Amino acid sequence: MTATGRRAAVLGSPIAHSLSPVLHRAAYAAMGLADWRYDAIECAEDGLADLVGGCGPQWAGLSLTMPLKRAVLPLLDTVSDLAVAVGGANTVVFRDGARHGENTDVYGIVQALAEAGVPAPASAVVLGGGATAASAVAALRETGLAEVTLVVRDPARAGETLRVAEHLGTTVTVRSFGDFDPAADLVVSTLPSGAADALAERVAAGLPEKAALFDVVYAPWPTPLAAAAGARGRTVIGGFPMLLHQAARQVELMTGQADVPVEAMRSAGEAEIARRAAA
Repeated sequence: MTATGRRAAVLGSPIAHSLSPVLHRAAYAAMGLADWRYDAIECAEDGLADLVGGCGPQWAGLSLTMPLKRAVLPLLDTVSDLAVAVGGANTVVFRDGARHGENTDVYGIVQALAEAGVPAPASAVVLGGGATAASAVAALRETGLAEVTLVVRDPARAGETLRVAEHLGTTVTVRSFGDFDPAADLVVSTLPSGAADALAERVAAGLPEKAALFDVVYAPWPTPLAAAAGARGRTVIGGFPMLLHQAARQVELMTGQADVPVEAMRSAGEAEIARRAAA
C-alpha cells in the first residue's frame, strides 16, 4: 500500500473551496510520502462513473462530496457496513484491483465529540435532515445514544435520515423548526452556512448549563449559532475537527499506515482557514 508514485483526489462540484488537499498533502509531507499527490478534481454526478473507471493502478483512493457519496455506491466492488447503513461512501480505496467504499464522516464526528470532552451525550437534538444529519445520527449511535430528536424544515424530507436511523436501531422523534425544544446534552447543527442563523438565540438560550453545541460549519467561524452558545458559556465544537478527523482516517485507509500525523494536518488546515479569512 505504500508504493511510490501514488495518487489520490477529492471529487465534487464545486470543489475549489475544499480543504481536503491541504489536509492530505500535509499528512503526506509529515509521513515522508514525497512522491504521493492529492488533487481537487471538478466532477459532477454524470461524470463520476467515467472518472472512477479511469483510475489506474497508481490510484490509492478518492474523497467524495455530496451527491457523489451516494452516486458512487453502484460503482464499488465492496462497501463497508457503515457506508451501507448511512447510504453513502465519502471514501473510495483502491486495493488489490478492487474498489472499496468506506464512510469516515461518522468517525470524524465521533472523534470531534471526544476531543471536545463530549464522548457520550445522554440526549441530543440534530438540526437538519440531509446526509450529514444521517452521519450525525450514526455517530451518536456509536457513542451509545439510541434516541435522537431530529429537527427539519419539512418533515416529509426527512425520509432518508429516518431510514438510516431505523437501520441502526435508533429511535427518532421528528420536530419542525417552529416546534422543538433545544434542551439536550448536545445540539448538532448539520445545516449549511446561514441556515441556522435565525435559530441562534433560541437554541443558545435553551441549552442547559453543561450542554454542548456542535455546528458542522467551519467557515466563516464562528457562526451566529456558535457565537450565541459560546457567549452563554456552553461548550462549542466547530466543523473543522470533524473534517480533520475524517480526513485523517482517509489517509490511514489510503496509505495503509496507522500512524497518521493529525497535528500536522490540524496546523495546516487552521493556517489555510486563517489565510482564507484574511483574504
